[in-house]
Amino acid sequence: MGVRIRVAISLSFVSLAGRADDWPQWRGPMRDGVWRETGIVERLPEGGPRVLWRTPIGPGYAGPAVAEAKVFVTDRRKAEGVERVLCLDAATGKILWTHAYPCTYRGVSYDCGPRATPTVSGGKVYSVGTMGHLRCLAVEDGRLVWEKDYVRDCATRIPVWGVASAPLVDGKRLIANAGGKDGAIVALDKETGDLIWRVLPDQEMGYAPPVIIEAGGTRQLIAWLAEEVASLDPETGRVHWTQAFHCEQGLSVVTPISDGERLFVATPWKGALLMRLAKDRPAAEAVWMGESEDGSIEGEKGIHCLMSTPFFRDGSIYGVCHYGALRCLDADTGKWRWSTYEPTGRARWSNAFLIPHPPGGDRVFLANEHGDLIIASLTPAGYREVSRARLIEPAGEAGGRPIVWSHPAFARRSIFARNDREILCASLAADDQDPAAPDPSRSSRPSGG
Repeated sequence: MGVRIRVAISLSFVSLAGRADDWPQWRGPMRDGVWRETGIVERLPEGGPRVLWRTPIGPGYAGPAVAEAKVFVTDRRKAEGVERVLCLDAATGKILWTHAYPCTYRGVSYDCGPRATPTVSGGKVYSVGTMGHLRCLAVEDGRLVWEKDYVRDCATRIPVWGVASAPLVDGKRLIANAGGKDGAIVALDKETGDLIWRVLPDQEMGYAPPVIIEAGGTRQLIAWLAEEVASLDPETGRVHWTQAFHCEQGLSVVTPISDGERLFVATPWKGALLMRLAKDRPAAEAVWMGESEDGSIEGEKGIHCLMSTPFFRDGSIYGVCHYGALRCLDADTGKWRWSTYEPTGRARWSNAFLIPHPPGGDRVFLANEHGDLIIASLTPAGYREVSRARLIEPAGEAGGRPIVWSHPAFARRSIFARNDREILCASLAADDQDPAAPDPSRSSRPSGG
């Protein structure tokens, strides 16, 4: 039997996971991308799920966080020269407060707005912008508690696609991939912002957020930078082990995943790396890598992920390749069980986010870049679509096509999704899908605007 795993976040996040109605950070309460609420629709209604509210916001790639009956999202007002953190009422979409700060983008490609989902814990929201402005704000009123500037305080070199790594709360620490000259991974006191430790100096930061796993009888902080994967002691920063894995153009983006026995990462050009985790100590060894380069469907091994984090299930790995192919891999060998473009379409960087629901089943919600929400069955035997509906219009642009590249939040038996013009909340509750019900946002002025 494999080592039991959970993503071990702070005590506050553990309690939030039990409530099951919040999505307080990147990839949910346990940072594993799994939606655990019950009472959710089996199929999407014709015409799509009922939209509860819509609120105008500015552009950005950062997904929303939902906690304490509030929604937190970031955007950019380019003409005003600011990035913003917005707090909305989760029930109505009304903007409760806005925190804006000056921010000039320099040398950043795809410059529409912030990338990192806010992290909410203990009455505070932690937000990091494209140029490395880390803010700790009071949830109640948006008051600035403390702030850091990665460039000023850590001597960070901002990567070409900006800072994208969402910070992680663990106990009294806020852990961030700050890319600093004296330590790429830093732990700060979450109440004061004071430095606790920093490690892995002089490394290109990449884009991946840190996660905590349990394996080998040890809580391990996994950091994936542009040149290596590292396991750290989250309390002290001590390095347990490292594995060299060079990412072309620094594209370590997806969140590292683990099933307690294995650890997996994947990058667009070099492909995937699967590591075997030791059972009795914090150690790991490489098992296989995917070697093909074009990400096409003609092949037999590996996956080349850009934005969409894969997931483990029953000896398989499911994920989206950087040309759009949704693939199922044999976790032991990396060989494909199947590959399809059905939920995504085929184009460079074509994307869909994968959200298993409920845990342990074969059902997955897919939010693709076209603004569609899909319910599908994913098994080693193949992909079977159950239902699909347009959720939100793609309002951004990439590669000459309209896109939505923001990961939605799943909370309060609803989905919270944003594009470059608005954020919306749509009900996915099984008992709230009357197709005749009016969309309030289409018959009245949008809230918050």
